[in-house]
Amino acid sequence: MRTASLRRLTVGAVAAGLVLTGCGTTAEGGSAAGGGEEGAISGLRLMVPNSPGSGYDTTGRAVAQVLEDEELASGIEVFNLEGAGGTVGLQRLVNEEGNAEMLMQMGLGVVGAQFSNQSEATLDETTPIAKLIEEAEAIVVPGDSPFQSIDDLVQAWKADPGNTPVGGASNPGGPDHLTPMLLAQEVGVDPATVNYVAYDGGGELLAGILGGDVAFAATGVGEVEESAAAGDVRILAVTTDEPVEGVDAPTLADEGVDLVFSNWRGIVAPPGISEEETQRFVDAITEMHDSEAWQQVLQDQGWTDAFVTGDEFSQFLADESDRVQSVMSELGLA
Repeated sequence: MRTASLRRLTVGAVAAGLVLTGCGTTAEGGSAAGGGEEGAISGLRLMVPNSPGSGYDTTGRAVAQVLEDEELASGIEVFNLEGAGGTVGLQRLVNEEGNAEMLMQMGLGVVGAQFSNQSEATLDETTPIAKLIEEAEAIVVPGDSPFQSIDDLVQAWKADPGNTPVGGASNPGGPDHLTPMLLAQEVGVDPATVNYVAYDGGGELLAGILGGDVAFAATGVGEVEESAAAGDVRILAVTTDEPVEGVDAPTLADEGVDLVFSNWRGIVAPPGISEEETQRFVDAITEMHDSEAWQQVLQDQGWTDAFVTGDEFSQFLADESDRVQSVMSELGLA
């Protein structure tokens, strides 16, 4: 029998090559996050471990913009280093031990990818800074899909799962992968028969949906909200307890499917930075979070505020790793 944790996975219960230039310094000549120095952080580089247009990319660039607008940092370089569900970027971050001029945007997808890709680098080696947001997943079909409801989709999926491919911008163990696997289990489709197609980022996934390469997809609401409003895709349901404001779609529970699931995103730093350097990052991100500008970003993107820092975020990451590994094992994925 399935456990309750597999029927109801909230964020508290599961929860996952560019040429690089030299790093900058502060006006006083120290490291970007160094030593409790006063004033805005400078020389900071923010790594996004997947493709432009992805949820990580959108979040990371919003963070950088608000940090600069609030004069908490200046001259932030946001760069993409995609591959292997975020673990290429994770390895790069771990290799940057002691570098207090770099941060990495990450989330639940990287938690799962470290297991599914048997990554040598792991999140417990990084320096946790802050968890930022939660986001509903959406079950999405092309605008011209014959599936008008979750029930239409489920009937076709159960009849021929191999010829009903589902796309997601996650490697196995990430949110876009866990969502359809858990949905399959809930509606009576054997997870082993699910034809999951992984894309490296939301931009590539959207192209796959629009091109008809997949019958449906699971992805963050924010990555398809504009396309849904334009009629290019149709959101059949969202995975949260309550409907998402501004999105014309029921919850899975409204459609009789007992599954609740939320993705999340946060920020980590390389290993080996000092307590003062860590605290300067935490303080800057906390000030950013408390700004009206960030609250507006949350509203505009439809993200749920889920802010925690420091030891609380460290414990959250440890718990997530244990729980995602357990869920993947129960699903036969690890």
